[in-house]
Amino acid sequence: MRGFNMATRVSPRIQAALSATARPTSFVSASALKLSQQLRCASGASSGDLKKTPLYDFHAANGGKMVPFAGYSLPVQYESLTITKSHKFTRSNASLFDVSHMVQHIFKGPDAAAFLEKITPSDWKNQGLMQSKLTTFLWPGTGGIVDDSVVTRLGEDEYYVVTNGACLDKDVKYFDEELGKFGGNLEWTVLEKSGLVALQGPQAAEVLNEVLATDINLNELYFGNAAYVELKLPDGSKTHPILISRGGYTGEDGFELSFNGKLYPAFETTTPAIEALLAKAGPERLQLAGLGARDSLRLEAGMCLYGHDLDDTTTPVEAGLSWIIPPARRQAGGFHGAEVIIPQLTPKSKGGAGVSRRRVGFLVEGAPAREGVEIEKDGEKVGVLTSGVPSPSLGKNIAMGYVRDGLQKVGTEVDLLVRGKKRKGIVTKMPFLPAKYHKAPTA
Repeated sequence: MRGFNMATRVSPRIQAALSATARPTSFVSASALKLSQQLRCASGASSGDLKKTPLYDFHAANGGKMVPFAGYSLPVQYESLTITKSHKFTRSNASLFDVSHMVQHIFKGPDAAAFLEKITPSDWKNQGLMQSKLTTFLWPGTGGIVDDSVVTRLGEDEYYVVTNGACLDKDVKYFDEELGKFGGNLEWTVLEKSGLVALQGPQAAEVLNEVLATDINLNELYFGNAAYVELKLPDGSKTHPILISRGGYTGEDGFELSFNGKLYPAFETTTPAIEALLAKAGPERLQLAGLGARDSLRLEAGMCLYGHDLDDTTTPVEAGLSWIIPPARRQAGGFHGAEVIIPQLTPKSKGGAGVSRRRVGFLVEGAPAREGVEIEKDGEKVGVLTSGVPSPSLGKNIAMGYVRDGLQKVGTEVDLLVRGKKRKGIVTKMPFLPAKYHKAPTA
């Protein structure tokens, strides 16, 4: 696979802070992650070739059990806690997750919103400043999902985009090709050598507030809002400005903290900030957590993992993400795959194209059912599971997958073929646990 500099066409409109050290990616089975976690690692490189996040040395010094993931060496868990205990600690207190393998981008210029509206089904011209939302990048013609992303409008013509680390090579090629076709007046920058840390859990706001060096009321920074802040360090100094975004991947209240490596030496500044949070909170309120807990937390929250629950052949409608498409875009279209996606929004029963399959959640009886397990109804194959774990919070086995349209009703019973044996699966509502986001009060 080509390195960044080779994979990205250099032109006046694209300013990519890219390196020639990009690694090929492929999926490795979850057995490497222990405890039978169905968390697949995106890494085709040997352990010696893996990239390191700004927190790598910190993980090693604090008992992180490192595994390959998305071309990086990342902790699956820490010696201090099992994956299950880490999961439960996050639900009751707060945890820190290193997500620096995620790729951070800036799209900036008068035509940035128009470009994003071409490649996603979302509305960006009317997006509020310092507000974030989930979207999907789409393939032209098919409406298949290239990657899912959270996008934040930082300024009048500036957008901060976070994409999946395992899709790095594909996404870089996609953006380069789409910018080439689009033209327009905008710049694209990849924030290489940056840090990204998720602070998640019911005590996240309390912990963050205690180290803030910026006068900001976190109680008024709601889910989907963002702000620049500085943090107090133990030696009395302050960090450089950090972008904090309220949200996350666990279903809990929380924040993602971005250390911009394009503007600041993030490899030097990320660790002191994390140490300040841990020191101020103490181990009774804040712990480090790894990939294992992150996977079970996100599945309980009903969230998708790209390459598993979403892929190039799946449209937003099939994936249960129709809500990311606002009314105006449903009417006007103009985005990649609109000719496929818009007709899918209307069910066949109401004269539309509808979809042939739908993403649903399952409660599983008996042994855990993992990704790839076939779903049957009355002896006929009707779908496949895309994720599955034992739920530490529920004490039950849960899973996610796609079933034939018409079988998505809550309470529908199916057979799951687990190691050749049929296990009962019951379609259930997602998320499996109620979300606890800090949302603005309704009028």
